[in-house]
Amino acid sequence: MATGKQTPRQKMINLMYLVFIAMMALNIDAEIIRSFYDSTKALNETRTLTERKNEKIFERTLEAKAQQVPDTYATPWEEYKKLKSKVDVLVKSAEDIKDILKKQSEFHEKDPVTGKEIDVSENFAALNNNEATMSYFFKDGDENSPSKAALELKSKMDDVRNYISATFGKNPQLKDLVDRANASIIAEYPQGKSPNGKTWFQNKFFHQSLIAAISNLGIIQNDARNVQSDALALLLQEKVDASIKFSNYEPIVSGPIDIQAGKQAEVKVMLGTYSNSNKIAITGVSKVENGKGSISISGNGVGEHKLNGTITLTDASGKPQSFPWTHTYNVIAGPREVKMEKGLLLSADKMNVMYRGLENPVSGSILGADNSKLSLSAPGATVKSLGAGKWIVKPSTGTTVKLTLSGIDPYGKSVSQVFEYRIKNVPPPQGQMRGQNVLSMPATSIPNQSVQAAIPDFDFPVSFTVTQFMVRVPGKAALLIHGSSLDDAAGLVRNLRTGDVVSIFDIKATAQGLDGQVIKNITPILINVQ
Repeated sequence: MATGKQTPRQKMINLMYLVFIAMMALNIDAEIIRSFYDSTKALNETRTLTERKNEKIFERTLEAKAQQVPDTYATPWEEYKKLKSKVDVLVKSAEDIKDILKKQSEFHEKDPVTGKEIDVSENFAALNNNEATMSYFFKDGDENSPSKAALELKSKMDDVRNYISATFGKNPQLKDLVDRANASIIAEYPQGKSPNGKTWFQNKFFHQSLIAAISNLGIIQNDARNVQSDALALLLQEKVDASIKFSNYEPIVSGPIDIQAGKQAEVKVMLGTYSNSNKIAITGVSKVENGKGSISISGNGVGEHKLNGTITLTDASGKPQSFPWTHTYNVIAGPREVKMEKGLLLSADKMNVMYRGLENPVSGSILGADNSKLSLSAPGATVKSLGAGKWIVKPSTGTTVKLTLSGIDPYGKSVSQVFEYRIKNVPPPQGQMRGQNVLSMPATSIPNQSVQAAIPDFDFPVSFTVTQFMVRVPGKAALLIHGSSLDDAAGLVRNLRTGDVVSIFDIKATAQGLDGQVIKNITPILINVQ
């Protein structure tokens, strides 16, 4: 503006310029405050979605697995519950601090009479005020003296981070979780890592307005919930990566006790429930195929013979577990009288149980006798003969089935014996994509996939055709899709970001080979977006 002697008119123009500039500055500040406030609301919404995802999907999945397979999932479930309780304390503490700061700054989110949300412009002075923040976080306003309340917040953050490090720090599969907690849930910078030489509390709260303090507290809450969500997903993923679906381990050796001189026989060795995983090794056999070891034995050398070896399983943590096995058989000179409890042999060809409604192959024999004269009966089940010593048994109701094997021994005497077997329902199918139920892929690849259902490691000819399913992504309502293709979900997944989780649940399918049995709930599929 011009200097020197000014006319009254020029003085008025200059004053108007000053007022105009001041109004522009005030408007800019108000817009910045509004932007901060909108971002804070978005943080709260994101945290709410994360909490719902944890509770409705992952927590229920881990809890169900802990009940169904306690040997594998009970410990992860207990570890997660302790972590959740500590995160809940931290999140609530941060929320309580927000409420205190708002009250002290006279900030009002809603009109007490109408209940309508008050515009940011009417709360400008409160949101721009830093007195409450300074008083709460610093003793006597000294930036080098955090208050007792500030140190309590730091203690709760340290409690979450230290629990994660102590509980999961030795597990290499959970390294990413520990690293994220050490990087995000902190209230002090590592030595030499401060961006400007100031402390964490100075950068986050010293001379910071109410809206900045609320935003920083929201970030603490979101980081804690995200770490909790990561822990939940990784605890599930860790067990899935083991790829061996066992809850109890017991060596199973199947083979004859007696064989005739000059005859050939075979002994089978497996780990029940057996698996063809490369994490299982079997010694003492001549070959291993589809997770089962076998060795040929001959009738050379009359008398008792012994076989032995070890089954070694490497669990999810990389620790090997050994299960020694032994088998004793006798080479005899020819047909001889054998006591009834030893002379009748019966084995279920598909492990040691029978599945309800399915055709279970069964073999039976009497040593030294004509097996074409054997008969098999089973009250409560249908029995169909397939030839000498071979039958198909299809159980229906109950939990056990008693099979009576009858025949003529080598001396012409009628003999019979009852064998009791457990009846099990067909296990529930698993939702799969690319043969997995938890997998990672880019969002652009999801529409190209299709949903399948299968029963892992099941030897019977049962198959499924998916007819419909639900798809849920963060922040959107679940979508019902008919058929098995994800092509119709292209619009739903278009804006997904790395770290988002897509869940495919409520999968419906028709079954082939189940003989009228009702299909149990098909487990969901989880897709981690890369």
